[in-house]
Amino acid sequence: MLDNSKARKVVGIFVEPVAKFLLKLGLTPNSVTLIGTAGISVSALVFFPRGEFFVGTLVILLFVFSDLIDGTMARISGRINPAGAFLDSTLDRVTDAALFSAVIIYYANIDSWFLYPALIAGVSAQLTSYVKAKAESLDITINSGIAERAERIILLLVGTGFQALGLDFALNIAILTLAVLSTITVLQRLVVAYQSEQLK
Repeated sequence: MLDNSKARKVVGIFVEPVAKFLLKLGLTPNSVTLIGTAGISVSALVFFPRGEFFVGTLVILLFVFSDLIDGTMARISGRINPAGAFLDSTLDRVTDAALFSAVIIYYANIDSWFLYPALIAGVSAQLTSYVKAKAESLDITINSGIAERAERIILLLVGTGFQALGLDFALNIAILTLAVLSTITVLQRLVVAYQSEQLK
């Protein structure tokens, strides 16, 4: 998620009524997290490999909002706990893997060399999260990086969205950019973690 408090407040105006409605239906924050993960993963793996970016992007965007809604539901219902945070973080890795795997399969299907930067982007996305989690397990705080998860997903969906609108180079540019930015982010976090450990 983007660390922008003002943006969150604006989005919260629209998200809170939805979150309250879902709670009244009996849904839990964790169930919404699971539904969102399944929706994003299945949609990506069904539509993107076949080059059906318009429908795929629209459906994924609908499920992406679950990432906002589940947190709001947890706050409203007072169910914020480590178990929920752990589940949310773990399933974020699942959706990241599904999104990048779907794009990788697409490039493999059309025999494009962009398969390789897509692989780099996908692996770097997982490493970015792993490095932070590992550092935090060693009591090293890392909040740096030019390509956080939210920025990565936004950039990828912008690429698939414009690709669907007929800009054939849009996804290629997005993937190249993600490969570079994600790799830089991994290196940034490694440096921060190493320097923090050296200062102890």
